Parts: sequence; C-alpha cells; structure tokens
Amino acid sequence: MTTKHSTEATEPATANEYAITPQLSGWSPKPLTRNQWLDPWPLGALAATLGIEPPASTNVPPLWHWLYFLDWTPAAELGNDGHPTAGDFLPPLRLRTRMFAGGRYKQLKPLRTGMDTERSATVIRTQVKNGRSGEMLFVVLRHEFHQLGELCVVEEQDIVYRSGPVHRGSPPAAITPAGPAGGVAGVAPAASAFTPEATTLFRFSALTGNAHRIHYDADYAREKERYERLVIHGPLQILLMMREGLSGRAPSSLASANYRLLRPAHLGDELSLSSRDTPTGVDVQLFAAGRRPASATASLTFR
Repeated sequence: MTTKHSTEATEPATANEYAITPQLSGWSPKPLTRNQWLDPWPLGALAATLGIEPPASTNVPPLWHWLYFLDWTPAAELGNDGHPTAGDFLPPLRLRTRMFAGGRYKQLKPLRTGMDTERSATVIRTQVKNGRSGEMLFVVLRHEFHQLGELCVVEEQDIVYRSGPVHRGSPPAAITPAGPAGGVAGVAPAASAFTPEATTLFRFSALTGNAHRIHYDADYAREKERYERLVIHGPLQILLMMREGLSGRAPSSLASANYRLLRPAHLGDELSLSSRDTPTGVDVQLFAAGRRPASATASLTFR
C-alpha cells in the first residue's frame, strides 16, 4: 500500500508523449486471486509500532489486512524511487506518479488470523481526466477477501496516476465519493494526537512492504519529489482515523468506512484527530500540525 509511485523513463520524451490515453492502448489487467495464511505476528508488530495494546482476539482490526498479501519485488526490478517499475495493476505510463487518494471498506464479518484467506483483486473502473496540473488517470481497484468460502471484507482503493515529471500537490478527488470532501462540519476539538517518529515511518514501511524513499530518505524526498520533509504514509493516517472512530466501540460492529487523503503530512507534524457522532456512525478529521483544513477525513458506519 503506497501513497505515491514514480518510475524513471528510459529515454527522453516530449510533453505530447506523456499524454495518458495513447499509453493505455491495450492495457487491460486481468483479475488476480491469491491465497495466504494470516499469521497473527504482523498485528502485534503494528500495535508495537503505534504504541498500543495488540488485538485481544483473533479478529483482524479493520484495514489491518494491509499487513498481508504483500509484494516483495526483486531489488533489480525497483526504480530509483524504491517502487517496482512494473506490476500487474500498474498502468504503462512514462514517468508514472501514483497517489493513493482514498477508498471504501465494507466489513461483512471480521477477518481472522490463523486461517487460510483468499484475496481477489480487480480493476473495476478507469477514467482519464484533465486537472490543473494536466491529465490524470483514475483507477479503482477492488479487493475481496474470503475465509471458509465466505465473503468477509470488500475494499476499494482510489488511485490516481500522472504521467510526466514529479508534480507536488494534494491528491485530487476520487472517481466516486470517498467520504467528506471538504471536511466534516461541526467536528469536536481534537480528542487524541499522535506524532510519528522516523522509526515509526521506517517500521510502517517494513510492515506494509513499502520501499518508497519519500518515507525514509529525506534528501530524496526533498530534492527529487519536492516535499518539505519525510512524508507520513497515507495508510498510516487512515489507520489512525479508524482507531479514533472505533473508540469505545467493538471493531466487529463496523459495517463500512469511507476515507480520503487530502494533502501530505510530514515527519515532525503532530497528527491530531477529531470526531463527531452521526445518525449512523461517526465522522473523523485528521489535522497535521494543527493546520486547517484537514489533511484526511473518514466516515464510519456501524451495525
């Protein structure tokens, strides 16, 4: 699970050669199915990384399935940014830049550790749009998780690709609504806060199989991708919002969640979280270093 992905071009290209639609000719990724036994160890490792108690049951907390079904690409097949140069669901774009903009999660029943699990992955929607920074490719990737022949969890990820030199900016809006777009009105003052350290980012990268250098190489993040400092993982921010929204509630009671990443957060930023109850659940906002508007938002519903 990554928040941004770029690959190096092997030869010079003109601006016209970065046009997205011609590059997608013939790209039609096939669905993939994988199986994995869910070891409980990664759950304890993530809890230790966040400084919280490990799960008390064999249930996988919502979205902690990101610790499983990881792809460890051979070192020779990684780009200068630390990410794979090719993959089953990576579109064939020149100087590809990838941003994880948000997604949706539906929990029919919690996944459990100590069990064989089947994950199917499918690209369900693609769309090319023009934004202020040029063309963007929107891709919705759907994951379905089965245990003992039953569908347990469905997740959709909204991924945005650009073609061309790195452009620093906030993730654009997703194809479909992924929670509150402009912030949650009437949210209470910050209820909790978390300040990731460099070791937090390093360990989270390891646990999620993310080798993108913006999370551990400060010189690269600043000089090549034009960030102020090391970048806090978007998925880490989402997990913090889920934890805030689940406060005082059983994780198994969660029915669904929408989440959106709006702007980067950097190492050294305190991540403060605020929430408010809704008729069906709770809305959460995450603020980086007290800056408004929110850096990320989420909306949770319960049974």
